[in-house]
Amino acid sequence: MDFLMEFIQDRWFVIAGAIIVLFIVVKLVKTVMKWVLIIALLAGLYYYGASYKDQLLELGGAVGAQAAAEVKTQVVKAFGDEVKEASYKQNADGSFTVTTKSVRLDGKPGESEVKVTFMNRSFTVKMDDVMKALIDQAKKNAGLQ
Repeated sequence: MDFLMEFIQDRWFVIAGAIIVLFIVVKLVKTVMKWVLIIALLAGLYYYGASYKDQLLELGGAVGAQAAAEVKTQVVKAFGDEVKEASYKQNADGSFTVTTKSVRLDGKPGESEVKVTFMNRSFTVKMDDVMKALIDQAKKNAGLQ
């Protein structure tokens, strides 16, 4: 035990240096661990953000489809009230235009979509039986059927 006391008395600066290096290493390891945790957190956040982007795109598509369906419902409702006054016009390029007081349909015969202008906004909706019926009624009003 005497040799330890002698070593401490003679080489106290080496022990002090070792303690300082030990604190630096412990501090550095803690800092590196902090950075590892920060990098892991950022990687997790990036992964979550990438999958969240896909979820937003899916949600956007669903909301877009729902909005289109709602617009179509509103157009059919408005068109249903005004269908007796609907006018049908055959354009020179083969397309047609159906207009009422508040709704305008533009399309080409045989295509699967029509452009609907309602409340100064234009939308493209799929041609279905309801849209075909509206166009046929406008043709009847114009005396084409």
